[in-house]
Amino acid sequence: MKSSERLSAALHVLVHMAERPDAALTSAAMAAFVGTNPVVIRRGFAGLREAGIVTSVKGHGGGWRLARPAAAITLAEIQHALGERVVALTAFDVPQPTCLILRAVTAALDEAMREAERALDRRLATLTLADLAAEARRLNAGRGLPYGEFHHGS
Repeated sequence: MKSSERLSAALHVLVHMAERPDAALTSAAMAAFVGTNPVVIRRGFAGLREAGIVTSVKGHGGGWRLARPAAAITLAEIQHALGERVVALTAFDVPQPTCLILRAVTAALDEAMREAERALDRRLATLTLADLAAEARRLNAGRGLPYGEFHHGS
């Protein structure tokens, strides 16, 4: 199992956007949230814009915003728009093994992986960006920070 860093970074930034629905965030500000380059943000968010998840405006006062309410954006949509899975499930990387036992094991594991991916996709379709923002606020409660301001350390 391998987690997608690009998807994780996008979700991180999108939660910040959900907490500031009326404010446009620049690529530079978004990049600072996740410690990357603004070009990486612009490149990664192009798919989100095409999917109608975010909008962008160029020029002074421009930036990125959510295209619709956070409660109307599912994690499944975000995952699909980025073309990446939350986790990459892999079995044996052996195309058509000659050993019959390995072939049986591979077939069983591949089917189990497909079942796990279907279950994960069903769950992600029920989770929204608003759910992530609410959980972030819950975890941040009691730290004395203003609403929408998150502590990025431990």
